[in-house]
Amino acid sequence: MLHNEITKENLNTMVLSFYAKVLKDETVGPFFIEKLGDKLNNNLWPAHIKLLTNFWASIALGEQNYRGNPFAPHLDISGLKRESFAQWLKLFYETLDSIYEPQIADLFKQRSSIIAGNFMRNLGLG
Repeated sequence: MLHNEITKENLNTMVLSFYAKVLKDETVGPFFIEKLGDKLNNNLWPAHIKLLTNFWASIALGEQNYRGNPFAPHLDISGLKRESFAQWLKLFYETLDSIYEPQIADLFKQRSSIIAGNFMRNLGLG
């Protein structure tokens, strides 16, 4: 059943589902595995999942629990290319379509596309 509203709980489900896909992906998985390991239940991933859940909750729900700079960690990742961001978006869109009704998924798709574009431009990949 697809969700027709955004809650903190289904945001967490979305983030977990997304990163489960990411870890299996040949293009973007290695970037995350290098920094956080290859198991979502290790000692590093839970903090990242919480951070990203709070990030999307700040965007979608106006919550104030996100503390961080979403762009800064990307400065320390070597080998990022436009293709990396394209694959990230593809996996994210697939995840959104499996969690949310189309009108909600589309809101996240629009926002994530803007964010990815800004990141690529700031990284000189534009």
